[in-house]
Amino acid sequence: MAEQKKAQEQDLNHLLQVRREKLADLQANGKNPFQITKYDVTNHSMEIKNAFDEFEGKEVTLAGRMMSKRVMGKASFCSIQDLQGSMQAYVARDNIGEESYKDFKKLDIGDIIGIKGEVFKTKTGEISIHATEVTLLSKSLNPLPEKFHGLTNTDLRYRQRYVDLIMNEDVKDTFIKRSKILASIRNYLNGQGFMEVETPMLVANAGGAAARPFETHFNALDEDFKLRISLELYLKRLIVGGLEKVYEIGRVFRNEGLDTRHNPEFTLMELYQAYTDYHGMMDLTENLYRHVAQEVLGTTKIVYNGIEMDLGKPFERITMVDAVKKYAGVDFNEIHTLKEARAVAKEHHVEFEERHKKGDILSLFFEEFAEEHLIQPTFVMDHPIEISPLTKKKPENPEYVERFEFFMNGWEMANAYSELNDPIDQRERFKAQEELLAQGDEEANTTDEDFLHALEIGMPPTGGIGFGIDRMCMLLTNSAAIRDVLLFPTMKSLDK
Repeated sequence: MAEQKKAQEQDLNHLLQVRREKLADLQANGKNPFQITKYDVTNHSMEIKNAFDEFEGKEVTLAGRMMSKRVMGKASFCSIQDLQGSMQAYVARDNIGEESYKDFKKLDIGDIIGIKGEVFKTKTGEISIHATEVTLLSKSLNPLPEKFHGLTNTDLRYRQRYVDLIMNEDVKDTFIKRSKILASIRNYLNGQGFMEVETPMLVANAGGAAARPFETHFNALDEDFKLRISLELYLKRLIVGGLEKVYEIGRVFRNEGLDTRHNPEFTLMELYQAYTDYHGMMDLTENLYRHVAQEVLGTTKIVYNGIEMDLGKPFERITMVDAVKKYAGVDFNEIHTLKEARAVAKEHHVEFEERHKKGDILSLFFEEFAEEHLIQPTFVMDHPIEISPLTKKKPENPEYVERFEFFMNGWEMANAYSELNDPIDQRERFKAQEELLAQGDEEANTTDEDFLHALEIGMPPTGGIGFGIDRMCMLLTNSAAIRDVLLFPTMKSLDK
């Protein structure tokens, strides 16, 4: 095994040396490809293939990476890969000239080239370019991996995403689709009168979610700052300022573990709308998801891991208490004290901590017994107040709040509230969070005095929601892990 590895390393070193010698020869003859600053591309591969009748016999100019080459005496074939796909080119000595043909034969797989020529169809029916000019635009000094070889190593794929995008067409398609998803979200919200804004990433107080923040030091001010864990508190300040419909799509940072659905930096969208509540947010979520699926996929039925989910049907709405009753057989309407909640938790082997109250235990039951069953689009409503420090109480039952989480495929996809706009109540909630922090809960919020001051200025009744964009992209692209929809996921250093 060691001898085989050594032989492979020797082969690679030889290939690297040969490519550098080719570059040196080009430079010595005044043909340095790295001195070319532009190339006028007129068309792309699929554009031509999809409208061959319009392009047949016309001159076009394409550019891309050479992925194959077959040299056959005085005429050769090669294929180049551009943004849209691949295109075959027929390269003959008599058409491009003897010297150019010699240069062409020396090109390597992976080189970036430009091809000018007429569109035609070969005897086998393949749409191709009959080249009249081939230009080397950039020399590849490091060979690409063999097709399908070494790219099943997911760690290598994530570390070298640039190679992954070249070698795996489905990977490129995923990220093109992700871009379309984001554009579709923006188009929908802009059409609904929402205004896109940007708020700080470096903050003195990282609030708005239950998460442990990353911390850093700002040298110029000699102050400690945190990376934001949510977008909430600044967007609500804008509602106070009279911007009635706002949203932001941006990176947030949570100092937590890595798994198939979590990355320490991820894309969150939050939006806030004055004069509505969490029911309004449910309607918006349902309409937004339908719109994006239809626009990007052409259907409201999506398939993930072999399971079909129908966004075209009305989304189910169920309270957290009813979900626990349905899937765990425990009715928290009949549980009135913390002692009773702890007893039923022990009976059902649900682990809890000393600091947990009745509402926390209800939430633990939900996570343990209900979440995995929520495959079709479902709104889980009316959370306990203990786990919802920024949410309005239900007037008829103040133990619970006007909050919902949106689930698909057993995953939490969004979290929404009727936003708490009572500054006195909010201060008490912050105080309770501070006590949890003192007890060792690193995910608890701290009091944000400026936010409280904003609420004292006055915030209208408001509905707000946060969407996990990466999980949405996972479902709509049928991707197995969050890293598959992040171009450059967080990776452990190879030096460690």
